[in-house]
Amino acid sequence: MNASFSLPEASTHAVTVDHIFYLLLVLSGATVVLVFGLILLFAVRYRRGSAAKRGPMPELLSHEFEIGWTLATLLTFAFLFWWVSSADLSSLAAPVGALEIHVVAKQWMWKTQHSNGAREINALHVPLNKPVHLLMSSQDVIHSFFVPAFRVKKDVLPGRDTDIWFQATKTGVFPLLCAEYCGTNHSMMRGKIIVMRQEDYARWLTEQPEGDDLAHEGAKLFIAQGCSGCHANSSSVHAPRLDGVYGRDVHLSDGRTIKADDAYIRDSILQPKRDIVAGYEPIMPSFKGLLDDGEIQSLTAYIRSLAQEKQND
Repeated sequence: MNASFSLPEASTHAVTVDHIFYLLLVLSGATVVLVFGLILLFAVRYRRGSAAKRGPMPELLSHEFEIGWTLATLLTFAFLFWWVSSADLSSLAAPVGALEIHVVAKQWMWKTQHSNGAREINALHVPLNKPVHLLMSSQDVIHSFFVPAFRVKKDVLPGRDTDIWFQATKTGVFPLLCAEYCGTNHSMMRGKIIVMRQEDYARWLTEQPEGDDLAHEGAKLFIAQGCSGCHANSSSVHAPRLDGVYGRDVHLSDGRTIKADDAYIRDSILQPKRDIVAGYEPIMPSFKGLLDDGEIQSLTAYIRSLAQEKQND
């Protein structure tokens, strides 16, 4: 049993978070010591019956002390705000070329799928020193993806895509928890992150059962659900073409402009009359209740792959 009270720093983000935590701890401790030290000093020095000189402070000294203390506090707060904000903002967008893995939360398990179609339940194998971008959704209630050793935590919501990224810096097995109460077996919703050297991860990935990747699954769904009847290039129906649309700005009929990201595609599938593309009629039916979150992720991956094929042409 490990008797250490400290968590391992197993990701690049963990180092930044710990530095912020330790600085805040030192500043808070110094403030407590200073305040209580002054209280104790004044209580002894100016106790009843002491010979300490009493009376108002010189006006000039009083003003200089107040201005100096206020400025020192303000500058310290501004520095902390800048440091923490910059660290949080830098962790929002995954680096270009990050390994993409899809995660679906469900009472009470974590289902993961790698880019080549390999699937896991309550486990996730990732390579060392490579950014990993997780695209997450929930099939039922609110869950929260929490890896203490990586210092990463993100709510996983039903009806909405969320994402998070990390870069592991240590090999080993690290606990994966759900940090949002999600039902009677919430405490049993546990998993593990297995960090492997890159060559070991590549070998492990090739040994997994073969299966279609998400983009190919999405292509099959695209045809099976009748989407190709309207959105294919050969279709006679006046509907938006999807080649190269992912990641681009889309002009809507109400004058707004929106970026075609994962959230936009999900909304277009489930709420097609919410954001109508300029120049097109709102004729698309809603697929709410017909597709689960895993199928929506597959369709999104397929549409994303169309944009990549367009760039390679």
